[in-house]
Amino acid sequence: DVQLVESGGGSVQAGGSLRLSCAASGYTDSNYCMGWFRQAPGKGREGVASIYIGGSRPYYADSVKGRFTISRDNAKNTVYLQMNSLKPEDTAMYYCAAVRRDYCSIFSDFRYWGQGTQVTVS
Repeated sequence: DVQLVESGGGSVQAGGSLRLSCAASGYTDSNYCMGWFRQAPGKGREGVASIYIGGSRPYYADSVKGRFTISRDNAKNTVYLQMNSLKPEDTAMYYCAAVRRDYCSIFSDFRYWGQGTQVTVS
């Protein structure tokens, strides 16, 4: 099974930046879509960004386009989420997720999940 461990969360002021990391292990090949999700208190889980390990364009939720950037370092088996121009409404628990498939255009049916890292923007 794939294991995912997030890190990099914290508290920042509005307008600040954070970079989240997701260290992955247990891949069988590069045919995985990696995603970042978030869940704020009292709200449903929201797909934020996704990227295919094998190489293709990333996808973003409209709410983060132009502010967040997802990237991958295949040599380190790590996926990153660079978050700039943070807003209070970005406050949430952020989760890394993975699914073995060759497309990332939808934020559904992810199979593997990390424990999450808290991001608080004030």
